[in-house]
Amino acid sequence: MKKVTVQCEFGGRTLSLTSGELAKQASAAVMIQYGETSVFVAAQTGPSRPGTDFFPLTVDYRERLAAAGKFAGGYLKREGRPTTKEILTCRLTDRPIRPLFPKGFRDEVQVQSNVMSCDLENNPDVLSITGASAALRISGMPFKGPIAAVRIGLIDGELVLMPTVQQMAESSLDLIVAGSDKSILMIEGFAEQMPEKEMGDAVMYAHKFIKELCKLQEDLASQLGIGPADIPEPAVNPFTAKLADQLDNLKKAKGTLLKQDRADAVRSLKTTLIEKFFPDDAKETSDGLTREQFSGAFYALEAKAVRALILGGTRLDGRAAGDMRSVNSQVSVLPRVHGSGLFTRGETQALATVTLGTTRDQQKADGLFGEFADRFMLHYYFPSFSVGECRPNRGPGRREIGHGCLAERSVASVIPKPDKFPYTIRVISDILESNGSSSMASVCAATLSLMDAGVPILQPVAGISIGIVDEGDKWTLLTDIMGDEDHFGDMDFKVAGTGRGITGIQLDLKNDGISEEIIRATLDQALKARKELLREMLSAIRRPRASVSETAPKLVQTSINPEKIGLLIGPGGKTIRAIQEETNAQIDIQEDGTVTISAANGAAADACLARIEALTEEIQPGRIYKGKVTSIKDFGAFIEIAPGKDGLCHISELSDGFIKNVNEVCKVGDVMEVKVIAVDDQNRVKLSRKAVLIEQAGGGKDTDDDADSDD
Repeated sequence: MKKVTVQCEFGGRTLSLTSGELAKQASAAVMIQYGETSVFVAAQTGPSRPGTDFFPLTVDYRERLAAAGKFAGGYLKREGRPTTKEILTCRLTDRPIRPLFPKGFRDEVQVQSNVMSCDLENNPDVLSITGASAALRISGMPFKGPIAAVRIGLIDGELVLMPTVQQMAESSLDLIVAGSDKSILMIEGFAEQMPEKEMGDAVMYAHKFIKELCKLQEDLASQLGIGPADIPEPAVNPFTAKLADQLDNLKKAKGTLLKQDRADAVRSLKTTLIEKFFPDDAKETSDGLTREQFSGAFYALEAKAVRALILGGTRLDGRAAGDMRSVNSQVSVLPRVHGSGLFTRGETQALATVTLGTTRDQQKADGLFGEFADRFMLHYYFPSFSVGECRPNRGPGRREIGHGCLAERSVASVIPKPDKFPYTIRVISDILESNGSSSMASVCAATLSLMDAGVPILQPVAGISIGIVDEGDKWTLLTDIMGDEDHFGDMDFKVAGTGRGITGIQLDLKNDGISEEIIRATLDQALKARKELLREMLSAIRRPRASVSETAPKLVQTSINPEKIGLLIGPGGKTIRAIQEETNAQIDIQEDGTVTISAANGAAADACLARIEALTEEIQPGRIYKGKVTSIKDFGAFIEIAPGKDGLCHISELSDGFIKNVNEVCKVGDVMEVKVIAVDDQNRVKLSRKAVLIEQAGGGKDTDDDADSDD
């Protein structure tokens, strides 16, 4: 194969696709480059394993720090398990390409994306999706592409195509959209309470540019001499005709109200049919049909039954298409934790807890774009008992990480800034029961628990999932989809937000795309449900509690001159250690002079703050300080009014009457109140005890000029 490169100007930079030179033994390989960020994507296929009854697609994405000319921090220099961002990008790449393989396709397919270079301006994650499509398009696999993906930002009210990392720091929108030249296939976005119409506009704005990248991939295939992919017609299952008369029975079973009862009814019907067609545990029917064929036909009939019910206006639990299941919200359901919330919607239940910590508790990590620290985390756990199953617990999988990050970013935009609420915040969402959209239940439970913990969130956030059954000329949107409606339907469109706008959005499809009409209708239907949810949630707790839990650390924040950080730390850390030991508080200092104090109670935090302010504040003329006499001279006394800062109280200012000797008034170690009457240009402080005595007496003449008098 010859080397071919195609390129175009895209968002102010050059985007190129190159194939034919690298990894020639792979089914296909493409290098996609944008600016000076390059991602190498290889697609490989192989025969299916015996007994495989699903499409075995695996997507891997890796970011090597060497791509940015960096070494990994810590002891190990070789990459290990994938980071959270790598897992999320694997999912981003998988979701839009998976539905574009024909039903019944069972060959192994693996897509591997490696970031080979990174210019620290252009994020490689979105390039992985377009690169994967390009590799699959020229691989000879039955892939109904091409597709492409773009990132959209919103800066100063203007939509920005493929914003740089630096621009994204200023953007109020992070939206990734993937699609074909005809329709949208995947959406993942997070915003600062963006109205539905504006979000719909941003999605359609992205689609204009997706079409350009799809055309570029077709140009690559054309120059390589590769025609359209051959998409085989799905094979007809000979068992389908034998089960045709069971459609009504399956509809009846699927109409059972509760999830487990519904599953039992379907299982009972399936067992009866197996005994009918495979008596005495036979491996085949009398005419040579297998159990595998039976299972495939039964599953297809199950999908047909569910879809027919919905299109006929009957949902599995009897709800109307736009209705939610019953909702219950509770707070303060657990003792000792800093906040807790229990959210139940139908047979989906999430229990969220909040832990408040200090800056030392932030999640620190390293990546292509440097080290970063997260002060807000939401971790999602999906135990097997939540769906009535048994399986080993080997730590969070890709699904748990993906759902947790979706919920986290959907709530993150309403978390108060550190200067308003300096705590590090960790939310844990435990899914106790699941029958549809547990990630959006996590958003609701997290909001309840944050309000219960006294976190002053900007607005409460709720989330809902909208599904669809789409038969081309007829489609029905479903609010608050259940597991079966998700499994046998065509769409899972999750929308989270406040009463003012969207904070998180995620679209997954099982078909080959949806139209603008469906997208906008879905956003409108989700808004109606979200407002209903918020009303129910706010009946449990109207607003965030006025203070944090008694068991939470007490945090106080102040700001000092960065030049005084060394003074606060002291030689070898002596000063800061002494303050911490004396007040039983913990002090954290940032380079910009922000000081965070944490203690077990408010009194200790306040005492620590007073010590720090006394040490670091500028001495203010006219202010009264309580100081300690450090030395006595014939002409006056030196008094320490702040740690490391003293001033001279002239003998004439020690008393409101005449004295011959300083020792008549004070001795070393005495504590007295003095007033700052002057600070000269050499930062020398002049003090007066006399001025304090006169003020306390309630009258008399008090002039700063006396300090300089020779009398």
